[in-house]
Amino acid sequence: MSKDIKKDYTDEILKNNVIARFESHGERFEIIISPEAVERIRDGSPLNMEDLASEFIFSDAKKGNKASEDKMEEVFNTNSIEEIATKIILKGDIQLTTEQRHKMQKNKTNRIIETISKNAMDPKTKAPHPRQRIELAMEQAGVHVDPFKPVSEQVKLIIELLRPIIPISMENIKISIKIPAEHIGKAYGTVRNYGSLEREDWQSDGSWIGIIRIPAGMQNDFYDKINDVTKGNVSTKILK
Repeated sequence: MSKDIKKDYTDEILKNNVIARFESHGERFEIIISPEAVERIRDGSPLNMEDLASEFIFSDAKKGNKASEDKMEEVFNTNSIEEIATKIILKGDIQLTTEQRHKMQKNKTNRIIETISKNAMDPKTKAPHPRQRIELAMEQAGVHVDPFKPVSEQVKLIIELLRPIIPISMENIKISIKIPAEHIGKAYGTVRNYGSLEREDWQSDGSWIGIIRIPAGMQNDFYDKINDVTKGNVSTKILK
């Protein structure tokens, strides 16, 4: 690998990015990447080389010292920048400023609340919980959001923490829908886009009856949309 690069170069690209660091075999390997890309990749998306703020693997990013190719081969069994960077992101430590950590926690918290509000409900009333109720319950439960753990992984743990505070379950519901013939054109696509259509029947008068399964928390949005496209001329019923 070519000689180390100038420190002022790394200083410039570190202004809006972070260092991901992995240590093994007494060696340190670092990459420079945006915190948003780290979050996305740890949520399961693949790494694109464009995600990296610098195309190099460093032994010390702040000093501009590049990692030895021999050491990379020894530790990672490859010299592929993409493979090494992916492992550093998934297995290493992310060096965040306080401001960056606060911003990422806020963004991840909003995504978690959104996921819970769309998929959870009160098992007694079958009604979804408003975002504000979920947010307040999380505060009361003292929930700590990890800015780098996947949303799906944290939601399961948070639901358990919320149960002593609010009745909550992550469930789908089945809704029976009847739409008159004159509204099928617009309404049919709306129904199909909201969930899994389990059954449908076309009636002799041109009307349509279907059963759809959707996340419990989305039912209010669904009712609002289906009433809008049918001008309220629709029949719905939650099925047990």
